[in-house]
Amino acid sequence: MNHTLEDSLKAWEANAEFWDYSMGDNSNEFHRQTVRPKVSELLDIQPGDYVLDIACGNGNYSAYLAEHGASVVAFDYSPKMIELAKKRQSRFGSKIEFCVADATSRKSLLLLKRTRPFTKAVSNMAIMDISEIKELFSCVNQLLTDNGIFVFATQHPCFVTLTEKYLTPHSYYGEAIKGQPQKHCYYHRSLQDILNTCFQNGFIIDGFSEQYYGTNPEIPAIIIVRARKIQNIY
Repeated sequence: MNHTLEDSLKAWEANAEFWDYSMGDNSNEFHRQTVRPKVSELLDIQPGDYVLDIACGNGNYSAYLAEHGASVVAFDYSPKMIELAKKRQSRFGSKIEFCVADATSRKSLLLLKRTRPFTKAVSNMAIMDISEIKELFSCVNQLLTDNGIFVFATQHPCFVTLTEKYLTPHSYYGEAIKGQPQKHCYYHRSLQDILNTCFQNGFIIDGFSEQYYGTNPEIPAIIIVRARKIQNIY
């Protein structure tokens, strides 16, 4: 990858207020129509679930989880984004714990361990923003209860890229929301790389969806994957 964690963090700190304003309380049309419905279907939130929300942004999906009876630990590696999430979701203070954590750091991720394991984990459109994902999948496996699930949505690596490379992992700058103050880093991985990361870290795939956004239903913009923990890799 050509870009570093520090490159990503600088961009998201610069974009945090714009992102929070653009998403508001209900998120944008793309998240409402393309991401959230299938993520929520595969996650199947039940009252009493204990959920890890990975790269939570301004906390809108954390709030959705809380509204459906879950308790949530939500983290992002942008301190500014977490500050804004705490303000926007203050009404859920007893249901959502917001934390600053680095999704690439084993030490940082394992500090999210609480007195009971998580039943579920979720990541909405963030895997492609994370510079290194092996530690994330490894630690999510460790933090989940037996048979726990990890649902993640990310851009479709076959159809959404600004380069001509597919099989070779690489990074590039792009824009998620038109007009954001600074372009941020995207980290491209092939479909086989993403799925093998699941398999190598104690997960099977038992749910998968490709969703389109825009006018052409034959060209999916995102993949949504349900990975189920089948073994503790430690």
